[in-house]
Amino acid sequence: MFQASDVTAIVVAYNSAAVLPACLKALRAEGAPVIVVDNASTDASAAVAEADGVTVIRSVRNEGYGRGNGLGVAAATTRFVLVCNPDLVVSHGALASLLAAMATYPQAGLAAPLIIEPDGRVFVQPRSLLSPGHLNQAACILVPDGPASIPFVSGACFLMARALFDAIGGFDPNIFLYYEDDDLCRRLMDMGRAPLLVPGANVSHVRGTSTSPAAGHRFKVRWHFAWSRQYICAKYGLPAEPAWKAGWAMLRAVLNAMVFNAQGYERYAGSAAGALAFRRGETALARERLS
Repeated sequence: MFQASDVTAIVVAYNSAAVLPACLKALRAEGAPVIVVDNASTDASAAVAEADGVTVIRSVRNEGYGRGNGLGVAAATTRFVLVCNPDLVVSHGALASLLAAMATYPQAGLAAPLIIEPDGRVFVQPRSLLSPGHLNQAACILVPDGPASIPFVSGACFLMARALFDAIGGFDPNIFLYYEDDDLCRRLMDMGRAPLLVPGANVSHVRGTSTSPAAGHRFKVRWHFAWSRQYICAKYGLPAEPAWKAGWAMLRAVLNAMVFNAQGYERYAGSAAGALAFRRGETALARERLS
């Protein structure tokens, strides 16, 4: 039987000082050592983690979610890693349930808990660009009675053997943000190692609070969402989104600018810019000066 000492929790933080204490307290209660990768935060994220006594890797640049987790996994020496968002609180006993599931189903690619939203709703990955026929649709979430193989799980929290993470190449390093979890699950499925959903393990997730908002933040995340979507389509031979969608997004950006709606402008301008950048051959890493 696996123990908590067989696990290292990896938490990638970017301006997450407000939510880190609760996250780290819950992980400490589960008994697993923690590595916090600070993605060049401008707040006190690294100092908060150091004050908690966990191992901290201070990245000189914001490497993005997947690449940041890669830094943490590379520093881990345990059999398993538990990837966690900083705005996530692991319920008592959740880690033990995930480890038990991995012991019972050793061919599973990874084990993921149920994510409970602040309003009590259960979140199960509703669908994926890589699996449009996924049985869980947003309006009709089906939760199994026990551990069950599903095509895709959220990258917010999952337990995975470190050796398998390394063998499969971890998260795609070309992606800065978005779709890295879909891509990881797809590669596991292609090698016959399906993700495992473990409903007996619960975590609470306060969406959108892992990063403090700043000017231009919405433009940036929409840029990466649009770019990553196009990248995933190209990677797996899916039809690319038609060019008119980028044009429609730009028109909506102009309309929002005319009525001085800054948030609406950032959203639609970012979506258009990301999609067009991919078509021009620009990369997400070049945009973030990581290439």
